Amino acid sequence: MFQSVVDYFTSIDPILAALYASLFTWFLTALGASFVFLFKTMNRTVLDGMLGFTGGVMVAASFWSLLAPAIEMTGGEGFQKVIPAAFGFFLGALFIFGIDKVLPHLHINFKVTEGIKSPWQRTTLLVSAITLHNIPEGLAVGVLFGGVAAGIPEASIAGAVTLAIGIGIQNFPEGIAVAMPLRRMGMSRRKSFMYGQSSALVEPVAAVLGAFAVTFFTPILPYALAFAAGAMIFVVVEEVIPETQQDKNTDIATLGFVGGFIVMMVLDVALG
Repeated sequence: MFQSVVDYFTSIDPILAALYASLFTWFLTALGASFVFLFKTMNRTVLDGMLGFTGGVMVAASFWSLLAPAIEMTGGEGFQKVIPAAFGFFLGALFIFGIDKVLPHLHINFKVTEGIKSPWQRTTLLVSAITLHNIPEGLAVGVLFGGVAAGIPEASIAGAVTLAIGIGIQNFPEGIAVAMPLRRMGMSRRKSFMYGQSSALVEPVAAVLGAFAVTFFTPILPYALAFAAGAMIFVVVEEVIPETQQDKNTDIATLGFVGGFIVMMVLDVALG
């Protein structure tokens, strides 16, 4: 079945493929958010384990799907070979750092609003935080498909599809993590679902922009891959992991992280 999916994506325009793949990752976010129609609350231990799993997938994807190919496709030896990846990684982290300081948002387990002061409601601030998570994920999928369009040997449809599957898997608990707190705050099931799924709508936009950028500016691909990796690692360390450490579920969250890392590593090596 996986090969059939790869064959289909190979037969269509890579930028269109990036759009379809990122719509798939959005769909799994929506699927997770739909759990509000079945449950009003979710056990905090389970939620922290899911968030840990999300972090593990993101870290593994950052290396196996993004940083390693970025270094591999760079010519030269020693420092010359790793500098583009290092520079791109730094820029990606700096980019999310800048957005984090400007965009008003509120994390699930925190009471202090980050970013510039805003009259936004608490619900909007929560969705804004998860939307921030999803920018580098969509970008990562897009730049890989863009590398295929540019004819870069190290960028493959199989690798891009595998990354989309991994990000989609971790988007499922993310959808739950957004919708459930909103439902617990008294919001209707329908509104909780709508807010939950909307947090991932930025992914198709970021994916298409990333694919276009790499297609028209092929030399930036190593930088773009590392940029997406840096952005994702920043999100994990600055936001995802701290959110799992606010209750007494640190061991569960850590095991979830390990599980997520293993799942993404196996998917990337076995399929990509």
